[in-house]
Amino acid sequence: MNNDFAVIYLSYYPKLLRFATEYVLLKEDAENIVQDLFVSLWENKYLLANAENLNAYLFKLVRNRCIDFLRVKIREKDRNLRIQEIFEIELKLKLDSLEDFDKQGYNEDNLARLISEAINSLPERCRQIFVMSKIEKMKYNEIADQLNLSINTIEKQVGIALKKLRIKLKKQ
Repeated sequence: MNNDFAVIYLSYYPKLLRFATEYVLLKEDAENIVQDLFVSLWENKYLLANAENLNAYLFKLVRNRCIDFLRVKIREKDRNLRIQEIFEIELKLKLDSLEDFDKQGYNEDNLARLISEAINSLPERCRQIFVMSKIEKMKYNEIADQLNLSINTIEKQVGIALKKLRIKLKKQ
């Protein structure tokens, strides 16, 4: 079987690599996908023995791994965009508060009261998540675990809180 596997590897690796590269674009990612596939096949050699059409079987396995890879990349990109959006909202909030600082003649107590009022005006769950994230400095995954929510929900709630706080504090 070792000799058969070597023959399969040598004859299919280049074809599968070209196929994967067409979809995942970076050759390095395609190499990882195809190499991982062959490692998996080596560990589960019986799968090759059960394949009726080896060519179709191998290409289907690579196709499925490419689909999985691309789905993960899309989720990562969406998550990074949401994080970037939250970061931009935070920066705008800070900029607005600094620009308004001199205009309003805030003192430290007055400013702390306004921020506290704005935070307290948030819906309960949104406020809880915001406080855990920004005041208690917890990471999103820690908050998600503690509240039994998804990281996506935590990100969205922090974004909502920042938008509402920005609007509330801008009105002050």
